[in-house]
Amino acid sequence: MAVCRGRRLLWHGRCWYSQTESAVVPPPSPAEPLYPPVVASFTAKSKAAQRRRLEHFKQRVHAAASIEEKLRLYGQLQRPKYTVYPQTFALNADRWYQSFTKTVFVPGLPPRAAPAAAKSPGAVTPEAAKAPESAGPQAAKAAGPGAAPYLDMGQLRSLACDALLQESFYQNKKRPALYRDQEHTPGPFLTQLVSTLAAFLCSRNPLLAASSLDLNPEVNYYWHHGEEVVVHGHRKGRVDPVRFQIDDKPHLQLRVPKQLPEFVPLESNLGDVPVIEHKPSKLPLFKKQYENKVFIGSKTADPCCYGHTQFHLIPDKLKRERFVRANLEDQIEVVYRANGIASLFAWTAAQAMYQG
Repeated sequence: MAVCRGRRLLWHGRCWYSQTESAVVPPPSPAEPLYPPVVASFTAKSKAAQRRRLEHFKQRVHAAASIEEKLRLYGQLQRPKYTVYPQTFALNADRWYQSFTKTVFVPGLPPRAAPAAAKSPGAVTPEAAKAPESAGPQAAKAAGPGAAPYLDMGQLRSLACDALLQESFYQNKKRPALYRDQEHTPGPFLTQLVSTLAAFLCSRNPLLAASSLDLNPEVNYYWHHGEEVVVHGHRKGRVDPVRFQIDDKPHLQLRVPKQLPEFVPLESNLGDVPVIEHKPSKLPLFKKQYENKVFIGSKTADPCCYGHTQFHLIPDKLKRERFVRANLEDQIEVVYRANGIASLFAWTAAQAMYQG
């Protein structure tokens, strides 16, 4: 009986099949597409087209060479927007403003940071700091070289009294016109008081020596928050961002060339932001269409591009007596909170935009 024997496939100088490892073949390079990619139209009403327009807009803003060009592109498209007034007569406006700006309101003053001099060996103890003002010069002489210079509160009180007497007693002013009381005495008094105290405190705070004081500046900020459906016009049915604009006019503001340290870390959880589902027109807020502006009170080339302090004067139409006569005592503090939330948000957000 014949037996079939397999022939060995091994020749001299050659190896077949499993005798050697297969050579690694490099993957073929992807061929260039013959046609351009299929993308959504710029003018379509679809969500893909809206995403493409948004991505193209972000690329243009990021590719801008200067801050001025970025701000110009950011506010180039003008649409109807809600105008937010920091000093408003609307009821419970502070909760609405917190929702628009994503701001948490924490009552009370921020915690006082421990000065660096308190950690030094020559620092004064808290018991010594509570000494009467008459012992001020002696305490200043006894303090170590690392302690901060003594602040004479009596001298500050004297400067404030001089400014008040100058505006209310020494000058022979006539009776103010209707709703012009702020321009008669409080406005000039605050201007003189702030400029005098800032000049006096320059020796204790060198940052004030390089600061810039603005009188009746203009602060603007434009931003988006949420989405809405266009109801009227040729763009009916499209989904647009809800646009807001704050046009603030503080009485005075101090700008410094160095950023101030933060009171609390950004990662800290201070509370929940109130969420209001109603349209801003229920506050009421009204829509206008005009220039989208981001401005901190100075141009981008100004070295003093960081905010220090703002001073506002409440108009006569929002005085405390008016709310008391209308039985709206609970709305007195609401006006102050709404003014602080809107003004601080507009100023700090515009400063962040100036940084790129």
